[in-house]
Amino acid sequence: MAPSNGSIPRRRLGKSDIEVSILGVGGYHIGSAESQDAAKQIVQGALDAGLNFFDNAWEYHDGQSEEWLGAALAGRRKEAVLMTKVCTHGRGKRTAMQQLEESLRRLKTDHLDVWQIHEVIYESDPDLIFAPGGAAEALLDAKKQGKVRLVGFTGHKDPAIHLRMLKHGFPFDTVQMPLNPFDGTFRSFAEQVLPEANRQGIGVLGMKSLGGSGEMVKKGAVTVAEALRYAMSLPVAVTISGINSPQILEQNLAIVRNFQPMSESEMAELRNRCKPEAADGHLELFKTTLKYDGAIGRQQHGYPDVEKLPA
Repeated sequence: MAPSNGSIPRRRLGKSDIEVSILGVGGYHIGSAESQDAAKQIVQGALDAGLNFFDNAWEYHDGQSEEWLGAALAGRRKEAVLMTKVCTHGRGKRTAMQQLEESLRRLKTDHLDVWQIHEVIYESDPDLIFAPGGAAEALLDAKKQGKVRLVGFTGHKDPAIHLRMLKHGFPFDTVQMPLNPFDGTFRSFAEQVLPEANRQGIGVLGMKSLGGSGEMVKKGAVTVAEALRYAMSLPVAVTISGINSPQILEQNLAIVRNFQPMSESEMAELRNRCKPEAADGHLELFKTTLKYDGAIGRQQHGYPDVEKLPA
């Protein structure tokens, strides 16, 4: 599992033959870098170090995240396992396929390694996705056309919604979910969804290991090293981490090199230590507030913009 030479461990992505680094680079934060040159430095530094999984989404920073990642991967596309997300938010197959073409253009590639339905967080989402002419049909069409290799979905709000998606028997290759020491005892994806995904042989992508914007670390409830090591010790293929500067990249690389998984007792001890702070979800704001709900998704579902809601 853990090399002794400082290289980055890799794991198989679900049932596929794709090997991914156990740490991945978050797409939203690529678009949050201070400049396009800084984003390029992060991406190329990650590749040089042995990270090969790159997350993104059609809507991140109005397409800037995809554009910057595509430019940064120029000449090195074959080194990357490239994932982006389709952001139909209830709209159908035609919109999804249009977004796919736009993502391919921005990312400067003719195919994606992984294409996922983004932000499945509302109670109506599974029914909309699997309705006739829905986004699920686009996943199958894109795969048949050779424009994507693997397909999946993401979400951060409620494990019950993930489970409803998985009950459809759809041939998902991947699923993305928040996984961290606090999730282990509060509305837990690790307890409810992770076992089912593993049972089905679906490649699991972990996210929000530090709470989304580092809330857990800023509170002093856990260190970066503890949180990342915990998340990577779960039965997942890759843990996606937001990296918006070369300094954060080096910090995370120092943790992941020669990674040693936590023992079951170490993980239980950390969960128990975090349990009092985890109990009401105030450090997992993506579950309990609207902070991490995207504006486009709210619009498409007919909900008011977060900024327009009363304080």
